[in-house]
Amino acid sequence: MCYVLPKREELRRAIQWISCNIQENPGKPVQPYVRDAIFRFDLSPIDAEFLIEFFHKRKEEK
Repeated sequence: MCYVLPKREELRRAIQWISCNIQENPGKPVQPYVRDAIFRFDLSPIDAEFLIEFFHKRKEEK
């Protein structure tokens, strides 16, 4: 059975998944999680770029 997710739902889930992994492993770099999430959640190139920028900016804010 195929489920159609609402627009951007994959991106929201990817951000949530990465955030959970960061909380569980705060010392590890974020980039591997971002790379894994892009493939795990089958993100479009635009969503992948947004995800990369989102966590890059988040890192700079800390």
